[in-house]
Amino acid sequence: MANKSRFGNLYLVIVFLVLYAPILYLMYYSFNSGGTMHEFEGFTLQYYKEVFADTRLIIIVINTLVIALLSSALATIIGIMGALAIHQMQNRRVKNTLLSLNNVLIVNPDVIIGASFLILFTMVGIKLGFYSVLLSHIAFSVPIAVIMILPRLQEMSPSLVDAARDLGASRLDVLTKVILPFIKPGIYAGFFMALTYSLDDFAVTFFVTGSGYSTLSVEIYSRARQGVSLSINALSTLIFLFTVLLVVGYYFIMRKANRNGKKEPAAEMGVPR
Repeated sequence: MANKSRFGNLYLVIVFLVLYAPILYLMYYSFNSGGTMHEFEGFTLQYYKEVFADTRLIIIVINTLVIALLSSALATIIGIMGALAIHQMQNRRVKNTLLSLNNVLIVNPDVIIGASFLILFTMVGIKLGFYSVLLSHIAFSVPIAVIMILPRLQEMSPSLVDAARDLGASRLDVLTKVILPFIKPGIYAGFFMALTYSLDDFAVTFFVTGSGYSTLSVEIYSRARQGVSLSINALSTLIFLFTVLLVVGYYFIMRKANRNGKKEPAAEMGVPR
């Protein structure tokens, strides 16, 4: 058992080294005054200054954050409604079919989704730009929100809803004071997962962005094609640190939600006793 444990720990260390070594290499050379990624000549913050001095890049960062926050919030709201509809479905065959269709959208290649949206927007007449990117991000984020919220609904005891109804709670009260507080960790998880996917997405966004509008992933790809520039390293480092902050924030929010979830359900959810 001890040998297996050591082997498992060694395997994890190797996996994390393989995953994080290129990122650390990229971050290390973002401070290189030599301008290349071959030999470190000296420490400089020049490329970070270039990033913050680039007005166009700042606008693209704002565009990316607006798209990510809006699409994640709307996708989470739609995901809550979708998860509730699937959970309350009585016909098991229809329920499994809906779950399968939802999961297919998650595993479906992004290139196919992006090309499909491009064809759809062209046929409907939606101009490529902010709205096409927003609609696309909402569409591929909804299945993620559903898959994160649904397990919390399945964990909820039906007696909580029955007790609230017996005490005279309306359907709206049951939803807002019983169901939503119980599935709050799943809602947080769905929102942060959708936010991460939106910030990270390239393939779908590449198909549906028009001229004059771009997001960070598309901009980094475009700049990388023009040649190696350490400003890309600096920008990527800032994005990585921002992602780390998101993960840390998500951890503390989930920790607080789980701690509150250990309280007495009736007292926590506002169900009269």
